[in-house]
Amino acid sequence: MKTLQKLAFATGLIGLLYSCQSTNQVLSKSDKRTEIMNTIANDEMMSKEMMGVLMNSKSGQMMMMKEHHAKMMGMMKEDPEMMKGMMKGMMEKVKNDDAMMSDMCKSMMDNPDMMKMMEKMKAEKMDMSKMKGMDKKSK
Repeated sequence: MKTLQKLAFATGLIGLLYSCQSTNQVLSKSDKRTEIMNTIANDEMMSKEMMGVLMNSKSGQMMMMKEHHAKMMGMMKEDPEMMKGMMKGMMEKVKNDDAMMSDMCKSMMDNPDMMKMMEKMKAEKMDMSKMKGMDKKSK
């Protein structure tokens, strides 16, 4: 009888240890991970809790910022007037703040793509002013 108890205890212990998998082991299985995510997504309280956890982690904050940035860029591409308005507002704000102007100039100087865009805008503005001058001469 003692042998049977020891065997049952050993089997129970092995079963218990087997069922206690680490979080990484559970999440490494695609179907289990998807099931967990769906459960969280379909439960309002769990979803709120998950959003709280995401907002308190650096990677979660970065992910949210990237998503927000992508949405804003998409909106600006769809509505050029909105983009012009936002840029005008930012430029007015920067004009009144020397520290912000200095930071903006430094970041523009460090970004070759931004410098190319500024040079292109400057050239277009120069071309437009030449065109306006020609209109006056032809009259």
